[in-house]
Amino acid sequence: MASEDYPVTFKGKTAIVTGATRGIGKAIADLLWELGAHVIYTGRARFSESGAGERRDYWPLDAESDESVDAFQTRMLDLPQLDILVNNAGTSVVDAIDAVDDADWNSVLTVNLTAPMKLMRAASKIMKDARNGGRILNVSSLFGVIARPNRHAYTASKSALSGLTRSAGLELAPEGILVNAIAPGFILTDLTRKMLSVERRKSLEEIVPIGRMGNEEEIAKFSAFLVSDANTYLVGQTVTVDGGMSVSPGFA
Repeated sequence: MASEDYPVTFKGKTAIVTGATRGIGKAIADLLWELGAHVIYTGRARFSESGAGERRDYWPLDAESDESVDAFQTRMLDLPQLDILVNNAGTSVVDAIDAVDDADWNSVLTVNLTAPMKLMRAASKIMKDARNGGRILNVSSLFGVIARPNRHAYTASKSALSGLTRSAGLELAPEGILVNAIAPGFILTDLTRKMLSVERRKSLEEIVPIGRMGNEEEIAKFSAFLVSDANTYLVGQTVTVDGGMSVSPGFA
């Protein structure tokens, strides 16, 4: 996407985007980079297009590993500048309530809640010490706003991430650090294209009020606004970007 399509600049800003080697995370990281930011991409597998280059770095991060997250935090604290943190990395399982596996539960909460908290802890320290404000964006989910069956660990973790966003938003707002979350609905990523049959995609599109699944660029554009200097007054909010699903009486 050409940067002139979105009238916001990130020149002189440094951003970290977790889970940035594919999907929504990569779309957000790429847009911030296109708009002038120095972007640190993270992930468990290095993709060539996410490799080091002009204003682009790649730092390995396995959000399920305490050792990896702790090492990443230490590396963060050595940064001379950090203006933006986007906690996008996430995972999910399908889990009936009478058969929730402890290992799956712990894994989902570790990746979706504990790792973001730890990175927020490091990022907020850097931003507070710099006394120049900052932006933190947590990527929640439609299923953190409304509930569906068999998504217990995922819904619990994403709901809790919104709660963490609210409390951190209140604490950090006086420092000029604005913390918010975005809750995407059904988004057509490369992964969902592979996972969903044409028939399943069509059935989902039929229940979305806007009549289609969202795309990565739409989430990236909205995310870019939330972490930009254009966002000056939104604090502790989880904004649901879902084509109307969460307000649809036939779905909620």
